[in-house]
Amino acid sequence: MRAVTWQGKGRMSVEDVPDPRIEQPDDIVVRVTSSGLCGSDLHLYDPLAPFMEAGDVVGHEPIGFVEDVGAGVGSLRPGDRVVVPFNVSCGRCWMCARGLQSQCETTQNLEQGTGASLFGYSKLYGHVPGAQAEYLRVPFADTLPIKVPDGPLDDRFIFLSDVLPTAWQAVEYAALHADDVLLVLGAGPIGDMCARIALMRGIRVFVVDPVLERLQRVSAYGAEILVTDSEADTVAMLLELTSGRGADAVIDAVGMEAHGSPVTEAVTKLVGMLPGGVAEPIIRTAGVDRLAALHLAISAVRRGGTVSVVGVYGGPMDPMPLMEMFDKQVQLRMGQANVRRWSDDILALLLEPTDHLGVESFATHHLPLEDAPVAYRDFRDKKDGMVKVLFRP
Repeated sequence: MRAVTWQGKGRMSVEDVPDPRIEQPDDIVVRVTSSGLCGSDLHLYDPLAPFMEAGDVVGHEPIGFVEDVGAGVGSLRPGDRVVVPFNVSCGRCWMCARGLQSQCETTQNLEQGTGASLFGYSKLYGHVPGAQAEYLRVPFADTLPIKVPDGPLDDRFIFLSDVLPTAWQAVEYAALHADDVLLVLGAGPIGDMCARIALMRGIRVFVVDPVLERLQRVSAYGAEILVTDSEADTVAMLLELTSGRGADAVIDAVGMEAHGSPVTEAVTKLVGMLPGGVAEPIIRTAGVDRLAALHLAISAVRRGGTVSVVGVYGGPMDPMPLMEMFDKQVQLRMGQANVRRWSDDILALLLEPTDHLGVESFATHHLPLEDAPVAYRDFRDKKDGMVKVLFRP
């Protein structure tokens, strides 16, 4: 089959790889019809390169049809249409039973010190082959895949794999009430969807992003955009608009974006030149993240408010303004999305005739799988109005 593979830092290639097959009785094989390109895939493209191996199949946002089923699968059959969550969770362990599927104890990577395995996301998270491919092996078939109706558009349901539950959890963690004020930092796919979900719930939403096209896109759904020259100006403008109080909650949808910071990018490139065994512990312990967004979130949130971090961070040595956080009594929530914790509620919304969140027009680009190498570069560089890409094998 054809699949998008990592071949080195900044190098993706579409290659022929072995077809997946049934390995366990509860496996299925899915014929992928669409697979998303995620912002976190860019971390594999560059900052997390030391944890990758040449030939790794990437991607973790698929929808498709069941092609083959293991002998122990009881709820699915060939021809069923399914969305596959990005975290590989068993649905039965202590963590999964408590809605913490991203911490699944069956697929935790204890040797790496990380949570549940993820499709297509390096040896840090299980080295599981990814979904930017023609076919995908999916374990735990009776509890992990989300069965959805057949139809002409993948776009109605595909975002159940990552974008929708990730944004949904971020808004839930923000603990907002109607008429509260939310500030969303970043208007990429996740920040955009966070704003849409909050607006649907009657929240007043402000959005900050340096890319005008992304601001225009989210403002079409009713978000108020803040265009400023600095973090200090953003805080000052927000305070003026909220009677000096600040936002009730701030969602940081930026996270680790090494390619946005010259210093961070230089450090990451230097580390990436080292042998894997040397580079890995440095990436784990060095403070190489761009923290401007998180510091802005802490400054912009009101006293007693909540900061919900949905952007991915790494590097435990980064300094945090703990004095300010303590003094302001800031509540901080974060984590990988627990997809199956929220998927039934979201699916019920998607099954309504109205496209409440604009999912059917959410993707900006639909591209053949063979275009993936160029798409990765363009997405990283924010070219051509690229916000969300769906690959069609």
